[in-house]
Amino acid sequence: MCLIAFNWNNHPDYKFILVANRDEFFERPTASIHLWEQGFYAGKDLKAGGTWLGLHPNGRFATLTNYRDLKNVKQNAKSRGDLVKNFLEGNSSPLEYLLAIEKEKDQYEGFNLLVGECDDLFYLSNKKEGIYRLENGLYGLSNALLETPWAKLVKAKEKLHAKIDHNEIDLDGLRDVLLSREIEPDRFLPATGATIEQERLLSSQFINVGNYYGTINTTVLLWKHSGEVEMKEVRYFQAENRIEENQVSFLMDLVREQKIG
Repeated sequence: MCLIAFNWNNHPDYKFILVANRDEFFERPTASIHLWEQGFYAGKDLKAGGTWLGLHPNGRFATLTNYRDLKNVKQNAKSRGDLVKNFLEGNSSPLEYLLAIEKEKDQYEGFNLLVGECDDLFYLSNKKEGIYRLENGLYGLSNALLETPWAKLVKAKEKLHAKIDHNEIDLDGLRDVLLSREIEPDRFLPATGATIEQERLLSSQFINVGNYYGTINTTVLLWKHSGEVEMKEVRYFQAENRIEENQVSFLMDLVREQKIG
């Protein structure tokens, strides 16, 4: 994913409210969200075999964003999609898993990784020292460190907060949180190694860079304290000017959640 706004364990009805955009090269093959044979729900990168966001009915959750640093590109790096996949199909605790990843984090291109289980959610980046347990609250994550106040991230958090405040919590309406095409003035742009023209186009929430790279899907995740989960993914085929929608729902394994919690 490349832009995420989420409310963690901070609502009377919902444990997790998340809206996320994935940006990618249009030609990279991708499967929509589905039930993997390992038992979790996620989309799939058909080139490298990993994923960017997923949830297991046993309470395990993971997602990541790339950290954009085009000035320091790593050769022969490991696939970042495995960071999500390997956690979802494993059984180590979030903290144990991140302690192991921390030892090899320099083998990957820049990443921000969120992993959680039941009532624990942790953050690790290979661009910052330490593993952080997130308190209950509203957060934003893009292609810089967690909570870096890029304009599109600030707007996403504001929009999500307003939706929650007005009790407008539904799979279709929440997608609007991340659909702005507004481009920021040059004085607000980060310096990530892209050209100024690219930085401008990348500054919007919904991205199109030269009809070869941009936003390819939006995922909305609603996870209730009761264990009910709904996930909806809208895929954008920008070159063809069409969309596809896919939705899954399931019930968390509350017995396992209670044992772990």
